[in-house]
Amino acid sequence: MITVAVIIAAFFVCVRPLASSIRQGLDLQGGTHVVLEAVDTEQAQVNDDAMNRVVAIMEKRVNALGLTEPIIQREGERRVIIELPGVKDPDAAIKTIGKTAMLEFRDEEGNTVLTGTDLKDAQASTNPQTGQNVVNLEFSDEGAQKFADLTMKNVGRTIAILLDGEVLTAPNVREPILGGRAEITGQKTLEEAQNLAVVLRSGALPVKVEIIETRTVGPTLGQDSKDKSQFAFAVGLGAVVVFMIFFYHFSGFIADVALMAYTIMLLGILYLMDATLTLPGVAGIILSIGMAVDANVLIFEHFKEEYQINGKSLRLAMDAGFKRAFTTIFDSNVTTLIAAGVLFFLGTGTIRGFAITLGVGTILSMFTAITLTQFMLKLMINSKLSENPRLYGATGFMLEGKKGAEKNA
Repeated sequence: MITVAVIIAAFFVCVRPLASSIRQGLDLQGGTHVVLEAVDTEQAQVNDDAMNRVVAIMEKRVNALGLTEPIIQREGERRVIIELPGVKDPDAAIKTIGKTAMLEFRDEEGNTVLTGTDLKDAQASTNPQTGQNVVNLEFSDEGAQKFADLTMKNVGRTIAILLDGEVLTAPNVREPILGGRAEITGQKTLEEAQNLAVVLRSGALPVKVEIIETRTVGPTLGQDSKDKSQFAFAVGLGAVVVFMIFFYHFSGFIADVALMAYTIMLLGILYLMDATLTLPGVAGIILSIGMAVDANVLIFEHFKEEYQINGKSLRLAMDAGFKRAFTTIFDSNVTTLIAAGVLFFLGTGTIRGFAITLGVGTILSMFTAITLTQFMLKLMINSKLSENPRLYGATGFMLEGKKGAEKNA
C-alpha cells in the first residue's frame, strides 16, 4: 500500500507544477501572427527559388531568437506566414525577422568593398573595457583579405558600416586590421545587439519583403483555449477512473493509480525534452490515456477469464492474463508508434507536437500497464485481500474440478 500512497500523493503534488512548467504554444498562451509579402525591385525579382530562400532564412532567424515552437510557412507565390508564441515584444521580433540584412562596408568615396556574403559569423557581447554592447564580426578567408586591404588603404580615414542602407557606425581606421575580425558598436542594449547578430548570421534576404498584416492573439483567446483543454483533460481522466473502478473494482483502482504514475512521467519527460505543448499535443495525451486504459481492459478481461473459466488461482490467473494480453498490447502500440512517426517526420508545426505526445504517451502507457500495474497487483494479491476475488472484479463461476486442482497444487 505504500507504493500506491506514494504515487497518489506525488500525482496531486506534482501534476500542476509540471503542467505549468511545460512551454506552451501559440494556441495556449497567445502570441503574434505576421504575414510577409515579397515584392519585386530593380535589384531582385520574386521567383520560386527566392521565396524558398526567404522561408529558410526566416526559420533561421526565428529559431535563433529562442521562441517556442514558431510556425513559418509559405502561402501562395509571394507570402510567408509567421506565428510567434509568447513574444514579449512583438514589434522588436517583427523588426528583427523582417530586415533584409544588406550589410555593407564602404570607404569615404562610397564604394562598397565588403558585404554580408563575406561574413563567417556574428556574435553579440558586451565590451568589458568600455561596457558597450557590440556585435563581433568574423569574416571568411576571402572577406578577411578584402577587409585587410580596405583598412590598409584607409588608415586615418573612416569606414562606414551600413545595414539596409542605414549607417550603423563609421569608425576611424587607426591601423590596418589583418585578423579578419571587426566589431559593430552603437547598440543600446545587449538584446538589440543579439538581434542584429541573428540577422547577420542568417544572411540577407534575396528579395525585399513587406509586412502586410500583424495580428496579436491576445491572452483571452489563449486562456480560453487553455481552460477548455484542462477541462477536457480533467473530464477524460475522471471518466476513466470511474469506469475502471466500476467494472474492475480493486483491479481498476490499481490501474487508475498506474495511470496517475503515467501522467507524472509523461509530463516530466515533456518538461525534460523542453517540448512545447499545444492543443493538438493535449489531444495526443488524452488519446494515449485511452490507449493505456485499453491495455488494462485487455489484461483484466484475460485475468477474469483465467480465474472464472479456467479455474486458476488469483495469482496464476493474473500472470496468465498479463502474458496473454501482452502480444495484443504490443502489436497495437507498435502500429500507433508507426503512425506517430509518420506524422512527426512528414508533418509540421502542431502536427509534430501531436505526434510527440502521442508517441511518448504510447510508450509510457505500455510500460505502466505491463510493469507497474502488474507489480502493484502482485503486491495486493499476495496480501490478505487476495482471499476475496470480488475485490478484483473476478466474479462469476469457476470450474470446480480446476478450482480443486489449483488448491491442491
